[in-house]
Amino acid sequence: MAFGIFKAGNVRKTYYYLKKNGWKNTYYAVLERVLDRKGRKYRYEPPGKEALERQKGGEKPYQFSILVPAYETDERYLREMLDSVRGQSYDNWELILADAGKTTKVQEIVEGYKDKRIKYIRLGENKGIAENTNAALAEAAGDYVGLLDHDDVLVPDALFEMAEAILEGKKKGKDVRMLYSDEDKSDGDMMEFYEPHRKPGLNLDLLFSNNYICHFLVMERELMQSLGFRSKYNGAQDYDLVLRAVGKLAYDGGRGRGSIVHIPKILYHWRCHEASTAENPESKRYAYEAGKRALEDFMESRGWRGKVSHTPHLGFYHIQYEHHIFAQRKEVGVIGGKLVDRAGRIVGGIYNAGGDCPYFGLNRNFSGYMHRACLSQEAYAVDLRCMQVREELWGLFEEVFGTPYRERKIKGREQFPYKENRPCGWEGKCRKQGKSSRKARQETEKELRRLCLEFGRRVRKAGYTVIWTPEWERGSNERDSGCNGSDT
Repeated sequence: MAFGIFKAGNVRKTYYYLKKNGWKNTYYAVLERVLDRKGRKYRYEPPGKEALERQKGGEKPYQFSILVPAYETDERYLREMLDSVRGQSYDNWELILADAGKTTKVQEIVEGYKDKRIKYIRLGENKGIAENTNAALAEAAGDYVGLLDHDDVLVPDALFEMAEAILEGKKKGKDVRMLYSDEDKSDGDMMEFYEPHRKPGLNLDLLFSNNYICHFLVMERELMQSLGFRSKYNGAQDYDLVLRAVGKLAYDGGRGRGSIVHIPKILYHWRCHEASTAENPESKRYAYEAGKRALEDFMESRGWRGKVSHTPHLGFYHIQYEHHIFAQRKEVGVIGGKLVDRAGRIVGGIYNAGGDCPYFGLNRNFSGYMHRACLSQEAYAVDLRCMQVREELWGLFEEVFGTPYRERKIKGREQFPYKENRPCGWEGKCRKQGKSSRKARQETEKELRRLCLEFGRRVRKAGYTVIWTPEWERGSNERDSGCNGSDT
């Protein structure tokens, strides 16, 4: 319904947002949410019976251990969680429940299933979610371990898709050690599904902005057991685990990004009810503080100096590097910002492999899908008109763009970006085209975009990454130069 946005949970979230971020930010947040609800429709489509029957056949080479820390779980939620695991088309699994509740109700329900694949652990005391999960992890015997909350649900083909991805990786010579899938949210009755989270492949800087990996997370057992969960990050213990795992696999001489696999299918339903973080983020504000500390710990472990702060959106972070990101992170070769037209719309700055700007046309004050338009992230390419390049790549810059790379310091600008590239004659060329035909302007933009993409490709080939940071903003001079191919 159109009035769904005004339900009690959303009104409460808006109130807390207003207290934290002020009227202007709240106005744009509410406006964006209203417009988004009008334009976005979603319906979860479960796998068909025939597909599930086919999945039940064949070999099951990997065993999955599913860990569930339980605490006074609602009986209906517990049964639905148990049934979702027992209903998997891939049946080589074990479910380990670590119960820290004060009563025996969880134990009684579990024992009533009489399924030997379900292991119940009665904890002597509640030591917090990290230590409770560690108790289950210590008992895991599977090849891979998956994490499941006690009131959430797996879709029927979740484990099958994980096993298929591992097998596919092996065929390509990849040793898959960590996997994650897309997810959505559901109401308390598991009748309505909404807010599908379509995730990208591994994007390190997006991960440093937010734990977008979240659910459904599966990791090689030996890896997860070697890392474990740390109680000082309770509430964000999964984020802390993921950061350390990614650090080990992608940074510390690990097996590289190929060992981390994203499955672009919704395999997990995150239930939202009155007590859940998803429904009421303020109920677990401590979790977001723990996430901030986990990110700070990760930075310290890498020797990166900088400050982590909260963004207006709970659970999303911003890193301000000391001195400059190039000085802290040797793998970063290029950074770029966003181009904005005179109407306040994003018209460029970040580009995908096809040359499209994923946030094109979005109001500069909007945060976009899953708030990604206001988060730092790795990019395929960034725009020459708002770009800064590491000195080691200046020769490559000249080779691609046909002109030397030049920088000038911005007066009184101490924080990032403290330098700005003045793009070497390309801006002049664009301005000269400003009064020319639309076709001429489009050709200029097309060629510039092609060169930006080629530069991004070659930067990555040289072993560096390209980062887009939306807080760096520059006008596109659209009406003067037509650099985005528009007549407006």
